[in-house]
Amino acid sequence: MARSLPLFSTIFVLLLLLVATEIGPNMVAEARTCESQSHRFKGACVSGSNCAAVCQTEGFPGGHCRGFRRRCFCTKHC
Repeated sequence: MARSLPLFSTIFVLLLLLVATEIGPNMVAEARTCESQSHRFKGACVSGSNCAAVCQTEGFPGGHCRGFRRRCFCTKHC
């Protein structure tokens, strides 16, 4: 029992260091992503790549399928 306490403490400290490096000063603020429903996409959105291609013709950099009714939403950084 006495030997397991230092092992547990060492693992706990290593875990804290790992979490601290993920949260530390290297975090960069990400831009918000704005969404707009596609005006040109017809039918149910099954393929995300097809939705993204239609969104690119509308001037957006990308798009994805979303929602229960599977609609195509175009995305861009705001």
